[in-house]
Amino acid sequence: MAVTWPPSLWAKVSPPGPELPSLQGAVTTEAVVVGAGFTGLSTALHLREAGIETVVVEAAEPGWGASGRNNGQVIPTLSRHDPAAIIARHGEAGLRFVHVLRDSAAILFDLVRRHGIAAEAEQTGWLQPVHTPGRMKIAERRVKDWSSHGAPVALLDRAAMREKLGSEAWFGGWANSTGGHVNPLMMARGMAQAALAAGATIYARSPAVSIERREGQWVVTTESGSVTARALVLATNAYTGEFSKRLAPKIAQEVVPLLSWQMATQPISHNVAATIIPAREAMSDTHGELYFCRWDARGRLVTGGAVALPVAQASRLPPMISARLQRLWPQMGEVKFDHVWSGYIGMTPDYFPHLHRLGPDGYAWAGCNGRAVALSVALGREFARAVQGVPEQDLGLPFTEPKPIPLHGLARRVAPLMLNLYRYRDAREV
Repeated sequence: MAVTWPPSLWAKVSPPGPELPSLQGAVTTEAVVVGAGFTGLSTALHLREAGIETVVVEAAEPGWGASGRNNGQVIPTLSRHDPAAIIARHGEAGLRFVHVLRDSAAILFDLVRRHGIAAEAEQTGWLQPVHTPGRMKIAERRVKDWSSHGAPVALLDRAAMREKLGSEAWFGGWANSTGGHVNPLMMARGMAQAALAAGATIYARSPAVSIERREGQWVVTTESGSVTARALVLATNAYTGEFSKRLAPKIAQEVVPLLSWQMATQPISHNVAATIIPAREAMSDTHGELYFCRWDARGRLVTGGAVALPVAQASRLPPMISARLQRLWPQMGEVKFDHVWSGYIGMTPDYFPHLHRLGPDGYAWAGCNGRAVALSVALGREFARAVQGVPEQDLGLPFTEPKPIPLHGLARRVAPLMLNLYRYRDAREV
């Protein structure tokens, strides 16, 4: 299977990943991980650190999917739900999950430092500015809620946010000092190299066709081989149904894969860049049609956007986002983009990630809802603990049963139109 890399900024500037074989024939191991994105590679790395023999089966190459195509923001929160809502939904398991989420950015950056992963990682913090005065109530609630669980958060008034962002466009907001950003493709490739160095085996260009429970073991089948293992972690998220409809249909049909568009400006002059997010935090605001950006290591502002009708998006978006950036930061002048690319994010109707126990020693999750960089690395650690036999009452994994979305195919087609509803809500005060 030949792999074509999306023409992203990250693919342009990142060193090649490790050379990996495809799976040929039958293999037996203790744990098998399907998917070499952040969750799968984190799981494999933590399992090897615990001395558990681990095989990873990847459809393309490490970081080919969402893990290598996203904006690279490391955000230790969910997109819509705060601790109180998570705990109300999941009880004690929700509380443990909140603690994993609270620590997720720190877990990622600690892993980078521990393994010396070259990922252009900057733990400069994360900002969520509010785009209307009334939305300061949201920031106040989130700071209070996360503070009660020990998160290093701070409320910022309009003047403080203006200083942080170099823009008059927002009305205050809040910050979490553990966040930041990475080059996500370098991160994935570096994690793959670290997992290999720790003794994991990774097979690339080997799409999993099916998984089944057979004679007390998990069996993952590909077109040219199979892996039999005591434990299984399915870490395919929005791409679960993209290579094989038989892989895990219930999980594939509980998320709606939506294209997330990213773009990188041409390098911006140092004197102008010094006036725009000068401390280089990651930023994503309170718009439903999200405004987000971060600096890369080469003086480019990396941002993105969406359009409701999936027609000519790669050509329609740059003028829209250019006008947005000039409105937010007039000092930028004319904005041009060197790179425009896209990839799937897995959206769930309730905006919660869905975590599953598939059977004895079998685990899966889906539904990043656009906040998976930190979360997926942290979940990999938790899945590795589960495979090691840590009791469920000690895991930060609130398990639920898969619930496929009715008329899933139709939902995929109409979901982009939700952008119009988000725009309507964004224009209203709360």
